[in-house]
Amino acid sequence: MLARARSFFNPEDPGRLPRRIFWTAFLVRVLYIALAHTYRIRLAEDHFQFGWEAGRIARALVTGYGYSDPFANAFVAHTGPTAWLPPLYPLLIAAVFKLFGIYTHASAFVLFTIQSAFSAATALATYEIAVRCFSRRVALWSGWIWALHPAAMQYAVRWPWEMSITTALLSFVLVLSLRLRGIGDEVQAPRTANREPRTAQWLLFGLLWGLIALSNSTLLIFLPVCGIWILLPGRTKSGAPFMRSHRMSGIGGPLLAALVFVACIAPWTARNWRVFHTFVPLRGNFGAELYMGNGPGAEGLLMEYYHPFQAPDQLRLYAAMGEVRYVAMRGAAAKAIIAADPAHFAADVARRIDFFWAGVPHPSDEAWYNEAGRTLNFAFISIAGLLGLMLALRHRVPAAGLFAWAFLLLPIPYYIVTVHARFRHPLEPLLCIFGVYLFQSAAPKP
Repeated sequence: MLARARSFFNPEDPGRLPRRIFWTAFLVRVLYIALAHTYRIRLAEDHFQFGWEAGRIARALVTGYGYSDPFANAFVAHTGPTAWLPPLYPLLIAAVFKLFGIYTHASAFVLFTIQSAFSAATALATYEIAVRCFSRRVALWSGWIWALHPAAMQYAVRWPWEMSITTALLSFVLVLSLRLRGIGDEVQAPRTANREPRTAQWLLFGLLWGLIALSNSTLLIFLPVCGIWILLPGRTKSGAPFMRSHRMSGIGGPLLAALVFVACIAPWTARNWRVFHTFVPLRGNFGAELYMGNGPGAEGLLMEYYHPFQAPDQLRLYAAMGEVRYVAMRGAAAKAIIAADPAHFAADVARRIDFFWAGVPHPSDEAWYNEAGRTLNFAFISIAGLLGLMLALRHRVPAAGLFAWAFLLLPIPYYIVTVHARFRHPLEPLLCIFGVYLFQSAAPKP
């Protein structure tokens, strides 16, 4: 029995190990959904917690009202067309609703199972990033931690939202970036270590970024750095300089990627122009979110009592004005408040930086020991990951600079607007890898 267990976790079996990690991760998540009954989503506010705005849009799609009504309730049945959210996740929920029923337990189970597949696939990306940049030992620990740690699976099995899908897409963008640079080819794919990447890799790069744009467009802040980094000269894991053959010669590959990316987002942008008669490239809620994060009484968190789904007066105003005018009005008010007291805005930004990395406070009626335990766990992951990143930069680990840019850029929109614990999730595979690297580096050498 012990021998079988050692064989199952054996790092010397590089071909089968990632598949074992994936299937273990997927089955653990699905088993948790079934045993913990997480598919029994609360019925409060007419099932609003089943996907929140995305669930409402999905219901409108299935019932024939189109991509609309993100805050519809018993008082305002229809609020008109929307671009409050990018379309990928609402369309996924709509497909599930069409097949398994609107707001049913079956739909929730299927949706969480799909999310679990993406979350489990993230373990594959985590393993490959670690093995290409560090070692098989770091990859082994990183892959299994992502597969089995409760914090890594919580959003897949409990939250009907896009985090698990977006995290998987970004993780595979990072994997593809490493492949395009040839980092770790001598370990991961020695037979193809010196071959020019196929055109398909650039096409896939554009497709993945297109899907990210349609899932969570906030992450596009990292796209220019990621693309430029692939094309810059550098060194391989072994220290040898990158040869031009490691990248598609000229600009043909990047142009193909750009064309695929534009092809992904163009139909959605055209739809927004046709519906709203103004340019809304991906999502149109920035002004409203900026107000809810920085309006009167701001202390660094989202003031949901200003949100149309909680404030009846705001919902009526949203429905009467239409989304574009409403968001513009709230955005203008937010900018005026920020301009009137920039010191308070700076203090809110500082609070949000702390919340992003150390944990978002929960309601005051939460037991103090639960809050303390949650904060310690959240902060520990951030501290270990950031220290591991610093160590990787010091040791000039391949791609450490790219990952540092991800840590620097991706949180910036949340520092400015608002922050939730789930916003850190796309960075958590890297936090996992760097945390493992930190402790592996501290271990005595045999």
